[in-house]
Amino acid sequence: MQTIHSTSELRQVIQAYKQAGKSIAFVPTMGNLHEGHLSLIDTAKAQADIVVASIFVNPMQFGENEDLDAYPRTLEADSVGLSSRGCQILFAPNAKEVYPNGTQAETRVDVPSLVDHHCGASRPGHFIGVSTVVTKLFNMVQADIAIFGEKDFQQLAVIRKMAQDLCMPIRIIGVPISREPSGLARSSRNGYLTSDEKNTAAKIYQILLMCKKSLESGNKDFECLSKKAIDELEAAGFKKDYFNIANPITLEAVSTESRECVILVAAWLGNTRLIDNISVTLKS
Repeated sequence: MQTIHSTSELRQVIQAYKQAGKSIAFVPTMGNLHEGHLSLIDTAKAQADIVVASIFVNPMQFGENEDLDAYPRTLEADSVGLSSRGCQILFAPNAKEVYPNGTQAETRVDVPSLVDHHCGASRPGHFIGVSTVVTKLFNMVQADIAIFGEKDFQQLAVIRKMAQDLCMPIRIIGVPISREPSGLARSSRNGYLTSDEKNTAAKIYQILLMCKKSLESGNKDFECLSKKAIDELEAAGFKKDYFNIANPITLEAVSTESRECVILVAAWLGNTRLIDNISVTLKS
């Protein structure tokens, strides 16, 4: 695996592959990789000839009092994991390479219609940071395909719309959530949890499954179902951020006429904020 730190070198390498007729798949990450990230590499390998992964802890998407400085940097271990799964290029730029004028002076990309609720409501400015850095990375890498995990459901929706609205020549592929045997969605933030907290954290998925079962049985009292789920979370020791049943396209509140919905949850366990989601087909 080749490790590259500059955009100019990356573009030379990518251009050579494209001139040879190779297709390019891109997996953007912030590092501290786990099996969920590596499963994205597997999908990328199945979709294209050349796999590029990036590792960049993006300062623009961290708000005040969030864990930018504490976010784990594990480049050496991440490199071993990526190489073992067949990734050909690791792009690991520093902040100066991505934001040469600093984050405050950079052009920003805003996708306003999808960021008013859920994580966008509790983390103001977060998705501007996400959409800006992903736009920059897409332009740096110039891949044919980009692979994202569905755990960050709202993020994926924002990136899909951004790519469509800005006429980006790239296909976005979402990969189902990778889960631990307990059902807990794999996340870099799981590393902050104690063993007891990890056992408790698995209850998020159990509560999602219970809500899904109620919806599939025909219960469309969405407000009552959300309240019951929040009560279950708080009884288990979580501090809720949100528990919302939404339209999977618009991310607005689901209606009783909808055929599909997504249940989105964010909750704090101690000092760790966890997110998860599950999609549901409703009874007609």
